[in-house]
Amino acid sequence: MIRRFFVPATFVSSFFFERRGATRSNLDFFGSRRSLGTRNMEHKVPCLCFSSPRVGLTGNLVRKCYRTAVMAVTVVIGAQWGDEGKGKIVDLLAPHFTWIARYQGGANAGHTIVFEGKKFVFHLVPSGILYPDKKCVLGNGMVIDPVQLRKEMDGLAEGGIDFEGRLLISERAHLLLPTHQMLDRAREEDRLVKKIGTTLRGIGPAYSDKFKRCGVPFGEFLDREECVDELLRNHLSQLGISPSPELKEKMDFWKEAARSLAGFVTDTGFPLRRAIERGETILAEGAQGTMLDIDHGTYPYVTSSTTCAFGATAGLGIPARAVTRVIGIFKAYSTRVGEGPFPTELFGEEAQRLREAGGEYGATTGRPRRVGWLDAVALKYAADINGCDGLILTKADVLNNTLFEKTKIGVAYEGLSRLPRKFPPKITVTYRDFPTWPTLRGLEIPPELDSYLAAIEEYSGAPVIALSTGPDRNEIIWRKPFLD
Repeated sequence: MIRRFFVPATFVSSFFFERRGATRSNLDFFGSRRSLGTRNMEHKVPCLCFSSPRVGLTGNLVRKCYRTAVMAVTVVIGAQWGDEGKGKIVDLLAPHFTWIARYQGGANAGHTIVFEGKKFVFHLVPSGILYPDKKCVLGNGMVIDPVQLRKEMDGLAEGGIDFEGRLLISERAHLLLPTHQMLDRAREEDRLVKKIGTTLRGIGPAYSDKFKRCGVPFGEFLDREECVDELLRNHLSQLGISPSPELKEKMDFWKEAARSLAGFVTDTGFPLRRAIERGETILAEGAQGTMLDIDHGTYPYVTSSTTCAFGATAGLGIPARAVTRVIGIFKAYSTRVGEGPFPTELFGEEAQRLREAGGEYGATTGRPRRVGWLDAVALKYAADINGCDGLILTKADVLNNTLFEKTKIGVAYEGLSRLPRKFPPKITVTYRDFPTWPTLRGLEIPPELDSYLAAIEEYSGAPVIALSTGPDRNEIIWRKPFLD
């Protein structure tokens, strides 16, 4: 009996076919449509059509390769400086996936979800945990404060959310100690060092220890608790202080919180890779935004991890070929927390109006965010470097004609052809004006907003597939199909 299998050619080697009795004569190349419903053009993926009577093991291998290639992982990233509203979008998309996994960052990110009338605040746990049939992962790319995580888990339990067997913590994720936060504060207060404007949650020092190879992975702590004491002595030496009774009490509480999480700690990469083979889907959630990426952001005013989509593979321990879709989230305007370049920033009364209308205060720190017009140069860069299949705009309800008569898009930096590695002290932005739109009602997109979205697509090179029209999960308008 002859059976036919269709396999993306880029994932199948000639060695595979030669070992299984197939020859070049019975391999046909043809173009198949990869319908993601998110690009304006069709994606053509070269495929192999393979026929062979020897279909036993061969068929299993082909099916495994096919599933890995065309299903698996969708990555949601921030396409600006963070705080774009990724939490709501992840919460909205979560029911359509089997796994929801966070791949980087720590408790320096945060979002609030209202679920069945109850409010849940998350800094570490993916919001998909609110769905009883979803499995959630805190990946190896994260740095985890066990006290904060225990607090979130206790809040879930009090809210009636059962997460036993559904929440997995990577044994390779590094632990964040109270002294990491002390080191973070000491650095920010050091006048001889350039101020970054961090959240003071200890994220930078924790990642620094990881890459200096003196940090503490969660699994190592559970094997040998003394490693935490060794790192603590190192930190006290850097701070130039002696251990105090208050610090000892704090560390005892920290260790108790870490021990209480032991039943959730495991090798998370293994079940994720097996899930991909079974054809299950994974929604990978990033924290912060592209412009804060440690390598590709506005260095040194960045976070300490890889926020871009390619961080998902390293931060979760999954193959790169498993990522099949990248969705970028951005606001109708721009915001930034902390120091660093912000070309389209607004000041004075305009800035305060926009900040108040958008509720632009940090979810983690409560600090007022810097606000400005939409920066299409930065957005194009984010869409380009992440390979975004589609963009989702948030806060569409904020920029209406009751706030401003017109809005602007920064479409170019004078004298620069693209986003620079290092921003000059002063940069002149070329703007394009647009009329604002009336208050949004229902699923109708006013012509003014439609023109704004069309311009964003033109300048970013990626389609705007949806727009969020309010904080509620259901306040969303889909412009183009996504979940095909």
